[in-house]
Amino acid sequence: MLRFLTGLVFLISIFLFFSVYISPEFFPYAGLLTLLIPPLLVVNATFLVLLILAGRKLALVPLIAIIIGWKFIGITFQLNSIPEKPEGLSVLSYNVHLLNYTKEGQDRKTVTQNITKWLQDNPSDIKCFQEFYQDYTTPSRNAIKALATDQGYEYSYQVIDGNIKKRSYGMAIFSRYPIINEGRVFDTRKNNGVIFADIKVGKDTIRIYNAHLESMSIPSEGLSDLDGIKENYRETLRKLKNGQVVRATQLGVLMEHMRNSPYANILVGDFNDVPYSYTYFSLRKIMNNAFEKAGRGFGFTYNKVLFFLRIDNIFYDDILEIKSFKTHREVDYSDHYPISATFSWEKPLRKVQIQDAD
Repeated sequence: MLRFLTGLVFLISIFLFFSVYISPEFFPYAGLLTLLIPPLLVVNATFLVLLILAGRKLALVPLIAIIIGWKFIGITFQLNSIPEKPEGLSVLSYNVHLLNYTKEGQDRKTVTQNITKWLQDNPSDIKCFQEFYQDYTTPSRNAIKALATDQGYEYSYQVIDGNIKKRSYGMAIFSRYPIINEGRVFDTRKNNGVIFADIKVGKDTIRIYNAHLESMSIPSEGLSDLDGIKENYRETLRKLKNGQVVRATQLGVLMEHMRNSPYANILVGDFNDVPYSYTYFSLRKIMNNAFEKAGRGFGFTYNKVLFFLRIDNIFYDDILEIKSFKTHREVDYSDHYPISATFSWEKPLRKVQIQDAD
């Protein structure tokens, strides 16, 4: 029986380890199955210990599974050292939840003031925001004035919905350095999309992509207890499956745009996908992930019931060297935590051709 279970877990593990390369466009449930990778690694580790203690040669089977799936451990947890004062180009990414995320007992105006003050004080050279809200009719809600104009930043604000002269929301990139070009890769006319800005840093130019891919739309409040899980799990699975398919399509558009970029790329944002996904692994094949190279701990970025999700990321081209990465878990003004990284590079900065991930 133990031999059968060990073999079964091994076969399932191997299938799931390679399923991250299968597009949900062709197999919609691939993205859901990969969520089982972390517990399967734990099961394999448990089998390995038990079989070693029992003196069974069968221990080689879970050992091989762990070796093959080792990359998922590095994706999940890191122990990189954290430099005190990293020097270079600093980049911040933050889903700000329209600058008005409140929890029970909190005042919306106070929350807006707090998050605005934190963003003003943050020294990052480039600040990228998803779910950015702009209100020209109310001075206290004029985020562009408070966070860009008054702070000496140039900005690129791409409206997704609303009246651009009054109230609107969309995505924004703020920069201490000159923005010489800007645009959008796509938007869904809901709350998602990808924008870019070409930023002149000295004699070099870097393209910054700010992404907010299709939302998972998880009813997290409804999953906070057993009754809620029973009531909502089917709807949650359906939304997860549909979101995986849409993100795969969006990813194809984004990667084609990055291939045609004349500059080195930094890609940041809310990807609405866990590290064990087709989205993550497709990007990981052509770019480095800042958390993996310079992060520490688990790096969870979701500030709700499902706190164990890392769905916000910073990716960057090989030519750039990462100096630091941080998940700002002390900042709970949104349903996401901000993340930041610092980069340096050898001059002159050269464009590295992105190859197909297929």
